[in-house]
Amino acid sequence: MEKILVFGHKNPDTDSITSSIVMANFEKKLGHDAEACRLGNINKETEYVLKYLGVEAPRLIDSVEDGANVILVDHNSYEESIDNLDKVNILKVIDHHKIVLSTSYPLYFRAEPVGCTETVLYKMYKEYGFEIDKKIAGLMLSAIISDTLLLKSPTTTDEDKKAVEELAKISGLDPETYGLDMLKAGTDLSSFSIEEILNLDAKQVTLKDIKTVINQVNTASIEEVMKKKSELEEGMEKIIKEKDLDLFMLLITDIINSNSQVIALGKAAGIVEKSYGVKLEDNTALLKGVVSRKKQVIPILTENA
Repeated sequence: MEKILVFGHKNPDTDSITSSIVMANFEKKLGHDAEACRLGNINKETEYVLKYLGVEAPRLIDSVEDGANVILVDHNSYEESIDNLDKVNILKVIDHHKIVLSTSYPLYFRAEPVGCTETVLYKMYKEYGFEIDKKIAGLMLSAIISDTLLLKSPTTTDEDKKAVEELAKISGLDPETYGLDMLKAGTDLSSFSIEEILNLDAKQVTLKDIKTVINQVNTASIEEVMKKKSELEEGMEKIIKEKDLDLFMLLITDIINSNSQVIALGKAAGIVEKSYGVKLEDNTALLKGVVSRKKQVIPILTENA
């Protein structure tokens, strides 16, 4: 079989990057020629993880040849993937999001309702009897901590907790100490431009007929990020115009107190007020206890669209 390219979604986060590396390693154990790739720049948190563990970042690609063999991790939608996804041979999908992808041919598809793709991969390694070495364990652990915000997110399951316990033993990392340092590393936005902040973890979704971008940035201080509010709004308005959006929703998530400040712009911004029973004052409101875009934002907005 020709080389298999393994990659996660655009604007990659820690789960997307580490899952690409871990899945490529899994395929190599099966005897396949696989390479981990990425569809975007690495964020500060992921940079911290790779440097700490001494792991090289996957190769950056912006396209693949038609007919190439690929494996998707941490996503299964055309909007978040390569532009010619419909022209490649998707061999496998490993994910933890809702199922969107549709193909005209059968493939291996594994999506589980857990907090992180790496939890699914951890189970696959165990099922196949493959050794999880120290670095692979560290990558898995980092992603689960990232996606579940130290197991505090409502997306966290018992399977995530079990995986963290086992992976901590293998990697020798303390989830609390290492995890908090890792999350804090990802909150440093000082070197990013407004445009970069607004694209760090932006996902384009359609809420029924409402064309939306939902971006989430983590912080240890909402107040610090809100000092850039006027600049952020200016950048959001520009993206709304360029992409003809109905709504741009920026979630500024406090990793310490588990709340999110939202800035919502666009003609459909009222859906935020309807969904959460809040009043947008100067385009913003505090969403108490909201930290998960996947479980506490997209489904709720869709229900109220």
